[in-house]
Amino acid sequence: MSIYEYQVQNVERQTVSLERYKGNVLLIVNTATGCGFTPQYESLEGLYERYQEQGFDILDFPCNQFGHQAPGTDQEITQFCQLKYHTTFETFAKIEVNGPNESPLYTFLKKEKSGLLGGKIKWNFTKFLVDQSGAVVKRYAPNVDPLKIEKDIQKLL
Repeated sequence: MSIYEYQVQNVERQTVSLERYKGNVLLIVNTATGCGFTPQYESLEGLYERYQEQGFDILDFPCNQFGHQAPGTDQEITQFCQLKYHTTFETFAKIEVNGPNESPLYTFLKKEKSGLLGGKIKWNFTKFLVDQSGAVVKRYAPNVDPLKIEKDIQKLL
């Protein structure tokens, strides 16, 4: 399977095929609005603004599994991000990234790049970099500021 065979839900709970991102470099992030890493939204938006016209997308997946730091509805989370951090990249419906109800997308991502915990997502703001062919290139820990990923993004573009 490739990343393009997965479907996710947008904030309106409509199904979105990841096929629509084929040919783009992707940064896939599980996020939370009440986390110590939440200010990373600012860096994420900066990267998106700089590289979106070159075929770069950020896929934001709120997740409430870590300390219940993503409370609220999908719309409330999206509004918070847009108002506080001026995000313009797409925020999707809230998901689970570990456990029996985890998103199949995250099952795939973790299988491709297992990380230090044998695959489990450690916390909010774990990031996966995906190349234009849909291959998962690298996984970044939550504490890695998105700006430190910029050179890796540039190499893929």
